[in-house]
Amino acid sequence: MAQVDRLSVTMPPEIGAAVREAAAREGTSVSTWLAVAAAQRLRNDLLGVALDLWEAEDGPFSDAELNTAAAALRATRRRGAA
Repeated sequence: MAQVDRLSVTMPPEIGAAVREAAAREGTSVSTWLAVAAAQRLRNDLLGVALDLWEAEDGPFSDAELNTAAAALRATRRRGAA
């Protein structure tokens, strides 16, 4: 069995219900759903730090660069959509 870190979390009832529904839709446990959500949040936070460092070294991203990135993300999302 894989090693796990057991946590106890509290949240507003409407958030808890939405999490349980989302986990059920994906056919996964609430624990797995929350672990995936936490991992995504951590990756996003690290990406934000990396982008801040990039801009600190090379200056702010231009509007053209941001628009190109946004378009690429939209295209990726469409291809990956189920």
